[in-house]
Amino acid sequence: MTITVTKTKQYIEQRNEGYWIQGTRVSLDSIVYSFLNGDAPEIIAQNFPLLSLEQVYGAIAFYLANREAIDTYLKQGETEFEKLQQSTREKNPLLYQKLKTSQIQKSEKI
Repeated sequence: MTITVTKTKQYIEQRNEGYWIQGTRVSLDSIVYSFLNGDAPEIIAQNFPLLSLEQVYGAIAFYLANREAIDTYLKQGETEFEKLQQSTREKNPLLYQKLKTSQIQKSEKI
């Protein structure tokens, strides 16, 4: 009986200063945040039907092997998002207030 061994696959690619599951439009960020929130790989695969369970495990393995670099990358993304959010608040205070009021009203209905 002959056993065929699959060589190591690449699951992550870097595009436009971001990390993506190879051949998809799913960001590594999405998988990592789900993983860090305690979602099991099987749940993550269900939440991202374009991905196989193998791809999810590959993404998690990539994250764990490169944790320091990816954590730094994620923190930079969060910082950039906060800057954009603050800029939007300053440029459109009325719109921001309307959104905040709507959010409060929605939460009160729940």
